[in-house]
Amino acid sequence: MHVVDPATEENCALISLGNQNDVDAAVGAATQAFKSYGFSSRNERIELFESIITEYKNRYNDMADAITEEMGAPKTLAVKAQAAAGMAHFQTALNVLREFEFEETTGNSRIYKEPIGVCGLITPWNWPMNQVACKVAPALATGCTMILKPSEIAALSAYVFAEVMDKAGVPDGVFNLINGDGPGVGTALTSHPMIDMISFTGSERAGSLVAQNAAPTIKRVTQELGGKSANIILDDANLEAAVQQGATFVFMNSGQSCNAPTRMLVHESQHETAAKIAAATAARVVIGDPTNESTSMGPVVSAAQFQKIQSYIQTGIDEGAALVCGGPGKPQNVERGYFVKPTVFSNVDNQMTIAREEIFGPVLSIIPYGSDEEAIEIANDSPFGLAAYIQGEDRERLAHIAARLRAGNVSVNGQMGDGNTPFGGYKRSGNGRERGAHGFQEYLEIKAVTGID
Repeated sequence: MHVVDPATEENCALISLGNQNDVDAAVGAATQAFKSYGFSSRNERIELFESIITEYKNRYNDMADAITEEMGAPKTLAVKAQAAAGMAHFQTALNVLREFEFEETTGNSRIYKEPIGVCGLITPWNWPMNQVACKVAPALATGCTMILKPSEIAALSAYVFAEVMDKAGVPDGVFNLINGDGPGVGTALTSHPMIDMISFTGSERAGSLVAQNAAPTIKRVTQELGGKSANIILDDANLEAAVQQGATFVFMNSGQSCNAPTRMLVHESQHETAAKIAAATAARVVIGDPTNESTSMGPVVSAAQFQKIQSYIQTGIDEGAALVCGGPGKPQNVERGYFVKPTVFSNVDNQMTIAREEIFGPVLSIIPYGSDEEAIEIANDSPFGLAAYIQGEDRERLAHIAARLRAGNVSVNGQMGDGNTPFGGYKRSGNGRERGAHGFQEYLEIKAVTGID
């Protein structure tokens, strides 16, 4: 299968698509390796992590370049955020590993937290190394073995990562990578009887299939799925700063972030002003060649994704939302590449398609509200519950609203969690948590031993 550079629409690599036989071979290797790695010491794993981090640093620029080429992340974003996220997750996991309590006493029993076994890890294309690392790192730290299936759309960074793991001396069979698509490899992994746990990040539709495939073998499944995050801007907030910050987040990474605050809730008295500020923010976005350091927004990942976003933009227009800026088609003077105009809609009703479904593109919907309670109701009126955002000045008011929001992560006045903050969602945004000590728990089984002094 060809990997396509989304900025040029040209083939940039060729990968082999795996199949059931490849999965069986990898699972066999991982099963054999678990017999020893599953009983490795904390110090052995710490030394391994230190080696991985060293090799990752050595390949850092290669990693950033691969991410830019495969999914169009602007160079600055690839260096400072995309590649950096992978490094950060390994460093955080190493810090957690040094102090994590794998044993404790409860009542008259000794409680052991043991690696769950062989894990299938399926990752997406939008933040490729972020998602690879926040699965591989805790699995490795807890003593699990694994098979990684990265997105076939953006497979280059995972290939560099596999070279890092090999050079770092990860024992044979502990880490395995298979390129492939969902039907060829994803289904084989999720239904395999010798895989103990599946960690999946992707769409709600694919997540449902993963759960169905895993059900007959009763394996553990953790998922981080879609989002349609609300950003409540209260009437006492600094409107200009809050709208600029929210809109900039939506346009970053070409809107391809599951936790992007794509529903901006603004008090009805400030709605028109907010729309103007958002449009001005969109006008400052620099669209172009992602290898250029001045570019702030590159293309979306593929032709299919481009067409999907165009369809949503047209649907927003057809359903009566006010198009403030952007709209259908490519940006001016752009002839090739899957570039989308930064688009802002105002007067959006929360029942419109663009407010209900995850667009995964640089499209912001501004929704007016009349009271705090109405804002909370609108924010929670979504099948998703991954993240939420609140901007305002009154701390008690902010705390009240944060407590009422049905979302896994709530950011107040732009403060984001760090590597130790658990990440995951409510409702159809998935189950389980990633990052930090909470991420370790997903890869552990609990054993209670009673009767040994």
